[in-house]
Amino acid sequence: MLRLTDLKLPLDHPPEALRAAVLARLGILDDDLRGFTIYKRSYDARKRGAITLIYSLDVDVLDADALLARFEGDTHVSPRPDTSYHPVASAPPELALRPVVIGTGPCGLFAGLLLAQMGFRPIILERGKAVRERTVDTFGLWRRRVLDPESNVQFGEGGAGTFSDGKLYSQIKDPKHHGRKVLTEFVKAGAPEEILTVNKPHIGTFRLVTMVEHMRATIQGLGGEIRFSSRVDDIRIEDGHVRGLTLASGETIRADHVVLAVGHSARDTFEMLHARGVFMEAKPFSIGFRIEHPQSLIDERRFGPQAGHPLLGAADYKLVHHCRNGRSVYSFCMCPGGTVVAAASEPGRVVTNGMSQYSRNERNANAGIVVGISPEDYLAHAPEGGPLAGIALQRYWESRAYEAGGGNYDAPAQRVGDFLAHRPSSHLGSVLNSYTPGVRLGELDGCLPAYAIEAIREALPAFDKQIRGFAMDDALLTGVETRTSSPLRIRRGDDCQSINVRGLYPAGEGAGYAGGILSAGVDGIKVAEAVALAITGARPA
Repeated sequence: MLRLTDLKLPLDHPPEALRAAVLARLGILDDDLRGFTIYKRSYDARKRGAITLIYSLDVDVLDADALLARFEGDTHVSPRPDTSYHPVASAPPELALRPVVIGTGPCGLFAGLLLAQMGFRPIILERGKAVRERTVDTFGLWRRRVLDPESNVQFGEGGAGTFSDGKLYSQIKDPKHHGRKVLTEFVKAGAPEEILTVNKPHIGTFRLVTMVEHMRATIQGLGGEIRFSSRVDDIRIEDGHVRGLTLASGETIRADHVVLAVGHSARDTFEMLHARGVFMEAKPFSIGFRIEHPQSLIDERRFGPQAGHPLLGAADYKLVHHCRNGRSVYSFCMCPGGTVVAAASEPGRVVTNGMSQYSRNERNANAGIVVGISPEDYLAHAPEGGPLAGIALQRYWESRAYEAGGGNYDAPAQRVGDFLAHRPSSHLGSVLNSYTPGVRLGELDGCLPAYAIEAIREALPAFDKQIRGFAMDDALLTGVETRTSSPLRIRRGDDCQSINVRGLYPAGEGAGYAGGILSAGVDGIKVAEAVALAITGARPA
């Protein structure tokens, strides 16, 4: 089998054109081509109205060796790589202590799943509730302004990614094809098979709920145990090695191998770990607003007359601008045909995020428009510095947003035209807010640091030059977006263990090693393998 990449065809090509293109590209006869399957399909929309599809194919030919020799040096014709998953170890018959995984976001779920598939029967602890109960609690904030600090967009089965666009793509290096394992397990759990082939796969919230339940059942069927409403309040460390955990209920669990996959918003857990001496450090992240446009505008600007084509779906975008004040502003977590959602996890604070369903058919497009910040910026809110300083900054601006929104979990908002003109908004225009509970119109200048406001004011007109209409007067800014990534990193070594606490495996987005569902799942696999190798004493391949 061969892997043939970068095969380009027009958007509306007939089905038979793909086989003809393979024959022409390889210079072979029809009888020499046994068959082919699509590995990936993407599109190039740089020329509006002349969008092309780009294929990567796995091709079965009569004499693959001869073809490989003929195309030696051609990077688009190569042997098909082995993308199947191969376990690194198996649990011993007698397992003294079961490994523990803290968190059931994508990282924790995949760490638990892989450990279960290797026979280690992990114990998985989740501070929040099972996904359907959690969904009810999340709607309680969105519809009734009632926040449950232990069950919300950030905490509960499935993690923060459950209430998102369900994007399943990443730019991480993945030499072992762990991303393929993530996608394959998602398909087993009920995701559409197209996520294996489309270049930018996504699932959407409603499908993610069912998939998470299927994954839970798989883990339990393999001997794993999942405990909800089980917040870890303390960790026991002896002679530089983790030896156990204490839950909020007072229960203690003996453990020598603990995967820490708590997500980027487990601030109380970070504080506890810092108090126990686990090494961590502040790291850069970004803050900003959500922006909403009509999805039809983005479709037309990106796809031109081919907007609405079923193979294209709702259009997305990716923008970046380097400002005169040295800041970078960029679009983050763009959600085509989606909604802006309330993502707070602490009382008296407002946080926004974006979400889409699989259909992506809501009227608005939304994205974070965020400004990069660094640990030096945190000192204004935590002069003593330290690894928790970024959390202090987040809390400060989330509290300011809560006050600006009226103190009832409404979010502060402003039309882009008013924001650029330095005047408060008094009414909505053609773009209606999707954020619930609701928005309070006014001025956003007091909801972010002055340097961030200045940078966003400069960036929006620059983005308008790339997507005409981006800075339209009626586009809506809603604040604040502060949970773009973890504000700290819990350092680990090549064996995935904390650099100063053996047996503790910082993992995923919260520990600073992932950014999104796919990369978090990949990191969960990587860390599960490290745990398995440590327990069995096996050597990595």
